[in-house]
Amino acid sequence: MSPHDTISNRPFDSLKPGDSAKIERRISVSDMRGFTTHAADITGQGIDRELAADPDFRAALAQGGVAVTLLVTLIIGRLPGPGTRLDTLSLEFPGVLKQDDLAIAQVTVAARDAASRKVQLDCRCHCEDGTVILKGQIGVIAPEKQVSRPFGRPVALEHGQPPDRFEHIEDMAREIGKIRMAVVNPVDAPSIEGAMNSAHAGLIEPVLFGAKKEICAAADEARVDLADVEIRDAPDAEQAACEAAQLAATGGCEALMKGSLHTDTLLRAVIDIRQLRTARRMSHVFVEDVPGYPRLLLVSDAAVNIRPDLDTLRDIVQNAIDFAHALGIERPKVALLSAVETVTDDIPSTIAAEKIRKSAEHGDITGAEVDGPFAMDNAVFEGAARIKGITSPVAGKADILIAPDLEAGNILAKSLDYLAGAEAAGIALGARVPIALTSRADSARERRASAALAVLAAAQNRKEA
Repeated sequence: MSPHDTISNRPFDSLKPGDSAKIERRISVSDMRGFTTHAADITGQGIDRELAADPDFRAALAQGGVAVTLLVTLIIGRLPGPGTRLDTLSLEFPGVLKQDDLAIAQVTVAARDAASRKVQLDCRCHCEDGTVILKGQIGVIAPEKQVSRPFGRPVALEHGQPPDRFEHIEDMAREIGKIRMAVVNPVDAPSIEGAMNSAHAGLIEPVLFGAKKEICAAADEARVDLADVEIRDAPDAEQAACEAAQLAATGGCEALMKGSLHTDTLLRAVIDIRQLRTARRMSHVFVEDVPGYPRLLLVSDAAVNIRPDLDTLRDIVQNAIDFAHALGIERPKVALLSAVETVTDDIPSTIAAEKIRKSAEHGDITGAEVDGPFAMDNAVFEGAARIKGITSPVAGKADILIAPDLEAGNILAKSLDYLAGAEAAGIALGARVPIALTSRADSARERRASAALAVLAAAQNRKEA
């Protein structure tokens, strides 16, 4: 379906026996991975790699997960379509569906009952060679009212990929409403494209600070239109950062976005203005959408505090917790990382983790389950924690990973990005306004996600104020 099509249904009165519809899907590795991850999540990650690789397990998931999902999607999406309710289901599974098979799902109206608006659908899913995967009947209650509307903004999916968690973040931000954001020194194509992409997505109203001639040249290179966009001419990156921070201090914008300049230049401009400082140290959070992990991962601090002392580490943890709340994570699980899970004098990060954990126990850190030290495997994989006899509400289920220092955090975040295929968005917290911190290597989509994070953080600031 293209964005130019319509979303429509077939109300009960328009259905007649013999009406049919079909849908096709080439079963990809991402389909299998998505259903395996979901199965692990709903069983508390009670599925290990050996079971996930078992052919019988994968075949059952493909039959019961992919094939049935194709049929149900066809029914509630097309025939009868939106407004349909499932009533009964009777299916047989004579065949096996495997990765790379082309699955063809088809439903046909078999019977209808006017008194109840119930419709019996003959259902069948088969492979390209005719091998039947499943067959039977699904009973539905057909919609009473006609639905016919233009196709809206599509869900952001890449072909063969599971649902996009960054898309959900953008939707949350759009529900809040766009905010005024100062974009600092967007004088190259990626940064101006990211800012305008965020504006077109309904997330921000940008105010561009930087050399106007360079901003316009970057816009020409990126082929973006700056009509009706406010540009405040500044001779260099330092002046652009100072003027943008001053706008934030006077309430002229609710967030900042980094363009083409060094992070420390922008943060220094913020710290130099008393009205933008808070009682906490500023810190950075990477929000990572990692394929195969059942939830978003927040990684902190990987960009601001090089070797945090205990007070700074406490602020890093609380900043991340408060931001997790803004993302809708009611009580996040915070894992304090080290190389091992036991406290030892030879590894200072284990001692720091123990002290931070005790701070949380004493109420100095609030709003989360905080535990550590954890080695990385024990923080994100319940099986490893179980083998090592670790009993903790955080073990294997971390929402937030707290690195012992910037080097470890930066290596961890970039390993997730470049080796695990994660997408990442970044934000600086702890000032009066959030700062979307983008990297030169970020895609326009990741820059847009960073803008969405800033919208959510700004809304949280507004609520607390």
